[in-house]
Amino acid sequence: MIQITLYIALFVIKSIDGRTIDQYSHRREQLIQEEIASSLGGRIVLNNEEKTANGILMYWKNKEIDESFHNPAYFNFSRHYFTYKKYMETSKVYQIVRKMPKGAALHVHSSAMLHEDNLLQLTYEDHLYACYTNNDLSLRFSDTVPVRPCPVKWSLLTELRNASGDVTAFDQELKKHLTMYTENVKDFDSDINNVWKRFNQVYTVVKSLIGYRPVREKFFYAALKNFYNDNVMYVEIRSGLHQLHELNGTLHDKMYLAQLYRDVASKFKEDYPDFQGVKLIMTRHRTVDLNQLREALDVARQLKRDMPKMFAGFDLVGQEDLGKPLIDFLPELTKAKNEMDFFFHGGETNWYGTPTDENLFDAILLGAKRIGHAYALVKHPSLLVSVKQKDIALEVNVISNAVLALVRDVRNHPLATYLALGLPVVLSSDDPGSWGAAPLSHDFYVAFVAVANLKRRQNVAYL
Repeated sequence: MIQITLYIALFVIKSIDGRTIDQYSHRREQLIQEEIASSLGGRIVLNNEEKTANGILMYWKNKEIDESFHNPAYFNFSRHYFTYKKYMETSKVYQIVRKMPKGAALHVHSSAMLHEDNLLQLTYEDHLYACYTNNDLSLRFSDTVPVRPCPVKWSLLTELRNASGDVTAFDQELKKHLTMYTENVKDFDSDINNVWKRFNQVYTVVKSLIGYRPVREKFFYAALKNFYNDNVMYVEIRSGLHQLHELNGTLHDKMYLAQLYRDVASKFKEDYPDFQGVKLIMTRHRTVDLNQLREALDVARQLKRDMPKMFAGFDLVGQEDLGKPLIDFLPELTKAKNEMDFFFHGGETNWYGTPTDENLFDAILLGAKRIGHAYALVKHPSLLVSVKQKDIALEVNVISNAVLALVRDVRNHPLATYLALGLPVVLSSDDPGSWGAAPLSHDFYVAFVAVANLKRRQNVAYL
């Protein structure tokens, strides 16, 4: 009798345990589904063809992730982006991502749109002078020796190239001035200010190359072609509209460059009718004073008046940590907020509670339509709510944040949190030409494989 009683008791306990485990499993799945539903793209319903395509993509994604677990040298996202860039380009997922339509690139700086291989071709144009000083290089197209000071001397680049004895080696050295990309990542183990110093060096050399009007036209057309080939159909460029020059030194005003962008984009659209076009976000460096900002806003007003279909809005650019915060420009920005749209850089920093970090508050209060980078936003719960309620899109540039020393391991990028919270996010590439990245495919790949949730469907179209 006692044995029967014990048997019954054990049976009841086992049944209760079974129900408890079933209930636990059900509740666990329920929590997972609730999180999926609240994430960006979580409520999208795929048709049969889309399910098939998504299944193929997820298969290859999981395969690459599994391989990286067992062989960290294959893809080690904890290392610098430059160390796994080449591996990434050979992956099956990357090949799929390259062919996918990517819609728009909404955060791109105009002078850093073009790959170094294309830039190198532009150095073969006639009348290009070079000034080499230690590790620095300055370029200038001119019909005579440039009058701009050179500590050594200005020399025609064609003569330097021909005299080198090894054109291939000469060009490889020249390319080092046109890109940050290097296989020696020790150069990027220093502090963030030194990384930005290197970035600004590359930026300055490229700007000296493309300051000549005919070359800028070729540069911009080639850049649009690269974006188009990467299946990007609409681009918003940020530009400070610096003055272009002719061979004889004649300078054009800022509006001339805006018109050049418009005309080249129009020609490109004629050649490729499915391309949707280009818009311009006027920028000014955040180190300017109030008078200089006032002048820049006046140019923006003129752009909106004279080129309304081309003009998108206004932004302040440059390294946020070393620049002036938005609040310093409040008088002028407040006046202009009802005249034009703002697309401010904000929170491109690792610091918390600093003026750079607090740019996020001012960007929202000034009515920004989108916020560039918004890297520090994850530390501000109330602002996360505001961004979602106001539908302010976050222009996330994962690879830029990695190269410019905000995040080393891209798996720790706050994009993962923004996606999980269902915030409006647009992926872009910032300055892809400065580090040898594709217009958007590299950023899409890294976001999809390294940042988005690995265990559930995350539609890449909603990254």
